[in-house]
Amino acid sequence: MADVLNSANATWLLPVLLLLLVVWLIYRRRAAGDHLQRVLREIAYARIEGLVVPDSDNGEIQIDYLLLTSQGLLILHIKDVQGVVFGSDKMQDWTVISKDRRFTFSNPQPALYDRIAAVRQIVRQVPVEGRVLFLDGAEFTKGVPSMVCTLDELLEEFGEKDKAAAQRKVEAFKPHWELLQKNALGNA
Repeated sequence: MADVLNSANATWLLPVLLLLLVVWLIYRRRAAGDHLQRVLREIAYARIEGLVVPDSDNGEIQIDYLLLTSQGLLILHIKDVQGVVFGSDKMQDWTVISKDRRFTFSNPQPALYDRIAAVRQIVRQVPVEGRVLFLDGAEFTKGVPSMVCTLDELLEEFGEKDKAAAQRKVEAFKPHWELLQKNALGNA
């Protein structure tokens, strides 16, 4: 009889554990997305997602997020990885090691440089910056490469305490923002 009860418990226990795992993963992803949206609302006075602009080789470049900030235009390339990230400015591939997995991806900095150059071709008189944004869950134990940041670091760097002064700066950038939108492929 005890064997029957144990097998019955095991039969329903596994689906319940799997369901709890799925719920936890959904909650975690939603919380990370909420944090991202909150930071973007704090630093951006306007934003475009999935913008496509011409590049210098008569091709096109896609930009994950382009933000109008009080410091100029900010291009964000977002990486959502979990684990320890090993990467540097000179490495061609970066590696992520988590508890159960190891994978590599191309260094995102060269593509970010290309995105910055493409936007600068259109809006020459506005500061254009770029960041590779790693969401919560990524850890750099051997140093953080240039132009890489977390959400908190992004907020620290691009957040403004004096909203009135920031708004005046943004107003000066708006004609350039509109020019960029007009020159975007597919008219964002």
